[in-house]
Amino acid sequence: MFCRLAKPNDIRTILRKSFSISSQVKNNHHHPHHQHPVHHPPHKVTVLGAGGAVSQPLSLLLKTSSKVGKLCLYDVDHTPGVAADLSHIDTKTVVTGYLGTEQLEPCLTKSDVVLITAGIPRKPGMTEDEQFNTNAGIVKDLVSAIGDFCPKAMICIITNPVNSLLPLAAEVLKKKGVFDERRLFGMTAINLTRAKAFVAEAVECSVTKLVVPVVGGNSGITIVPLISQTIPPVDLSQEERKKITQKLQNADTEIMETKAGTGSATLSMAHAASKFTLSLLAAIDGEEGRVESAYVKSEETTAAYLSTPLLLGDEGIVKNLGLSNLDEFETELVKAAISELTRNIQKGIDYANKS
Repeated sequence: MFCRLAKPNDIRTILRKSFSISSQVKNNHHHPHHQHPVHHPPHKVTVLGAGGAVSQPLSLLLKTSSKVGKLCLYDVDHTPGVAADLSHIDTKTVVTGYLGTEQLEPCLTKSDVVLITAGIPRKPGMTEDEQFNTNAGIVKDLVSAIGDFCPKAMICIITNPVNSLLPLAAEVLKKKGVFDERRLFGMTAINLTRAKAFVAEAVECSVTKLVVPVVGGNSGITIVPLISQTIPPVDLSQEERKKITQKLQNADTEIMETKAGTGSATLSMAHAASKFTLSLLAAIDGEEGRVESAYVKSEETTAAYLSTPLLLGDEGIVKNLGLSNLDEFETELVKAAISELTRNIQKGIDYANKS
């Protein structure tokens, strides 16, 4: 099945080198002649919108990590109960619930990472514009508070539509004079976990052995899997690649329809967001070779924001690994994505600047 060879200067090579570095770091920790690793104090991670359907399983996963010392949960309701529930889990992470805007300052102060999940999920029949009109004001206010109380925190926007809300967040931070493009991420990790699952199923291999880069944005045609860059290479027909791409681009709708209008992708989203967050914390602690994908400020195309693989470090983004050696099929997909992304981005910028 794995027959195509990678070109030496493409994304696949960069990623393989990065993962090799990560493996070396892990192996060195167990080498009898290697010095003991530096132990970093656990971090403060804050979840805004913590009463929601994604936030609760996400908070559960974070509660089980030794990298999270303080887990602060904020929402306009439910958080005391969620925090109390999580606090009964026998891990060292201390969980505190905060309720209402008057408690945003103590919740956010000294946060290392802030995850924004607040807002409404998309429901059957709801357009992305309708979802944006509701969630934009919520995210704008929360990002403004982050700018006031923890401007150096790593900020991850999980609330959809990410394609528009990430640019909106950037504009809010710019107005406050605290925008740092290395520290602002739009969460697209769910697309990578799905791509791995779909490709592994198609080629009948172990999902744990695959890396499938996904670029573009976080909805519909803006989601572009780079199957030609898969590690290790996979042998799929053009028709199979089209089917996987369409399945990935329609995955949210499939979940909503399968759940018969009772919810959206929550468990898989929580899993993906947790993996990204813990990898980011590892990078903050100085672990080398941490490569994750996210929707960030970009100069790769005419779109001002784009999801691409990123090398992470203690200050956030060390290097944007960008786009490389796209084949003809992927090039056309990216062109279509850029056109849609440009509209999405401008919508977020316009909203941030209208008041």
